[in-house]
Amino acid sequence: MADTLVYRAEGAAVANGTDLYGFTVTEWQLPATYPPFAAILFVPTTWLPVTALKAAFVAGNALLLALLVRLSCRFAGLPVRTPQVLGATALALWLEPVFQTLVFGQINLALVCLVLWDLSRPPGSLGKGFALGVAAGVKLTPAVFVVLLLITGRVRAGLTALASLLGTVLLGALVLPKASADFWTRRIFETDRVGKAWIIDNQSLQGLFARALHTQEPGAVWAATAAVTAVAGLWIAHRAPERWGVLTVAFTALLVSPISWSHHWVWCVPLLAVLIAEGRRRTAAAVTAVFLARTMWLVPHEGDLDLQLPWWQQPLASPYPLLAPALLAFAALRAREAAESSTRAGAPEYVSRAPGRDRADAIGP
Repeated sequence: MADTLVYRAEGAAVANGTDLYGFTVTEWQLPATYPPFAAILFVPTTWLPVTALKAAFVAGNALLLALLVRLSCRFAGLPVRTPQVLGATALALWLEPVFQTLVFGQINLALVCLVLWDLSRPPGSLGKGFALGVAAGVKLTPAVFVVLLLITGRVRAGLTALASLLGTVLLGALVLPKASADFWTRRIFETDRVGKAWIIDNQSLQGLFARALHTQEPGAVWAATAAVTAVAGLWIAHRAPERWGVLTVAFTALLVSPISWSHHWVWCVPLLAVLIAEGRRRTAAAVTAVFLARTMWLVPHEGDLDLQLPWWQQPLASPYPLLAPALLAFAALRAREAAESSTRAGAPEYVSRAPGRDRADAIGP
C-alpha cells in the first residue's frame, strides 16, 4: 500500500510544516505529486497508526466500490437492488484496476464516485459541478469533464466546477502558500515525478508507444497520436448519447494522459454497467475478460525489460490502450445511431444534448 504511505507523508508534511515536495518515502522513493489541497485533506491519515490506516483504506475502498457499483447502475439505468449490488461488488473486486487500487491504497474509487455522482445529477440541480471541481482539485485529471460540460451546453454546471476547482487552489494557497507556488509553477510540469512512462504499469498511449518503439521517449509519435485522440474523443463525446459521452471523455483522458497507471482504469465499472444495460452481454463479457486477465503482469517487466519486449508480447503489455480506441469507435457508432434516430423522428440532430432531451438518453433514475 505504497500510495497510502505517500498520502500519510503528505499529511504529515502539512501538519509539521515541512517541505511538501521535498520528501520521498517507501523503498521506491516515491514523492508527493498531488496539489497542496489534496495534502490538506490527507492530514487525518496521520492520526492513525500505519497498520490501522491500511485497514481503514482497504475497508473504505471496498465500501467505495459498492457505492460505485450503485452509482454505475443508476448511471446505466439498471435496477438498483442491494443483493445485486453486493454480488456485483464482490465480482468487481477482481477487476485488475480495482484490485490494484486496493493493493496500492489509492484514491481512484473516491474520485470516480465524486465525478459520476455529480454528472449523474439532473440538469439544474443545486451545486451541480461542485463535486467535480473538488475531484479535480485533488487530482487534476478529472478537470477534463469540465470540458465535457462546456461543449455540451451545460455552461452553468461547467462554471460551477471551474469555480469549485479554483476554490481548492485558493484554499491550498492560503494554507500552504510556499508549496502552492512550488507546485503550480514547477512541480506540475515535472511528469517524471509520477514515475517512468515506459513501464508496463503505464497503460496510456505514451506507455504503449514507448514499449512498442523500445524507447523511453516516444516523442512526436506519441504527442501527435495523443492530440488526434483528444480531438476525436471530445468530438465523439459532444455527439454521443449522454452515457457514452461521459465514458468517451473518461477513456480519452486515460489514453492521452502521459501516465495512466493500470489502477486508474476503474472507469471499467460504469462501462460494464452501460454495456449490460444495453443488452450487449457478449461485449460486456469480452471487456470483463480484458480487465480480469492481468496480461501486463505476465510479460517480463523487471528493470528495463519492459523496453525489450518482442512484438508478440506488445498486446499483452498494453491491453487497456488497445481496448480503449475500440470503445471510442463504438461510442462513435452510438452517436451516429442517435443522430439518425433523431433525424427519423424529425427532431434536431443534437436533441440528446438539449435541456429537454428524451429521458431515454438522460442519466439517472
